[in-house]
Parts: sequence; structure tokens; C-alpha cells
Amino acid sequence: MRTLAITQNITVDGSIEMITDWFSPMGHGDADTSDLIEENHRQDSQADALLLGRRTFEDFRGYWPHQTGDTTGISDYLNSVRKYVVSTTLTDPQWANSTVLSGDPVAEVAALKEQPGEDIVLTGSIRLAHTLITAGLVDEYRLFVYPAVQGRGRRLFPDGHEVPRLRLTDSRAFVSGITLQRYATH
Repeated sequence: MRTLAITQNITVDGSIEMITDWFSPMGHGDADTSDLIEENHRQDSQADALLLGRRTFEDFRGYWPHQTGDTTGISDYLNSVRKYVVSTTLTDPQWANSTVLSGDPVAEVAALKEQPGEDIVLTGSIRLAHTLITAGLVDEYRLFVYPAVQGRGRRLFPDGHEVPRLRLTDSRAFVSGITLQRYATH
């Protein structure tokens, strides 16, 4: 069975909603992010599917395919990876290698996990993440913790949802002050 990993950028106070400017998809000015980009590429090399909710998909589709001169390689990866968008309203994804999953999200993602392949990564897509967390389909959390406190915004875990024990599988700090915490659910 494939691993479903939720990869999120998150503030120290636990917000994944980007209300203020604590996150930038292309890095922060002159901050050295080469080690962070290297880690992203390492994770990307182990994944052959990107799972997104409709809103995040539309945000990505409106931004990444139009980046020219992207030296990070993020645009190339996102344009070429197999993308699955969970939506009951979207019919034509209008982005290469994209498939709309229009049925029950839990059943659709469970079936996707049963197919042969590498990791499936969900990022952003807060409502979809909450649905899959509640359904018990998430195998791993990859949290890129930014040294910022936003003071508000939606959180990764739905209110009232408990995860009795996660297993730390990796922890590292990057030159920029961002840290990565990886947790397995079992």
C-alpha cells in the first residue's frame, strides 16, 4: 500500500492557513533556502502523486505553470507530477497530468492508496486534509515549521480530533531557521 503523507508549511503556533506573509513559495528574499529546496527535491523523488483539494489546486494551477526562470525546480516538478484534485464541481482540470476525483473523497483516496506507486503527498487543502485525517487514511505528517507566530488561522488537525501517539521519524533544522518534523501515524 502507498504512503499518504501530508506535507504542510506551518507556523510555530500551529497555523497552516497563510493569512500573513510568513510563507513564500519561492523563498524569503536573501534567506539561504538551498538546503530546504534540496530536502523538497529528496521528498519529491519518492512521490509520484500530488493530492489537492479544488481551492489549492486552482491556486497552484494559477501560479506554478506560469513561473519562468524558476531555478528551484519546483515548477518543473509540479507541472510534471501526476496530480489528483478532489472536487465535485471541477470537470476539466486544465493542467497537464491532472485527474479529477469527483466521488467520495475517502473512498477515492483509499482506492488511490491501493494502486501501485510511490508516495502520495497532500499539501495545503485544509478541508481535504481534515477529512482524510478523520478517516484515518494519513500515514505520515511532514511539517515544515516556520519561525513565525501568526496568532490566528486554521490548524492542521480538526478541532476535537486526537491522535494518541505519533512516532517521530526525522527532525532537522535548515539554515533559514525552518525546521522539519516528520511523524508516522503507526
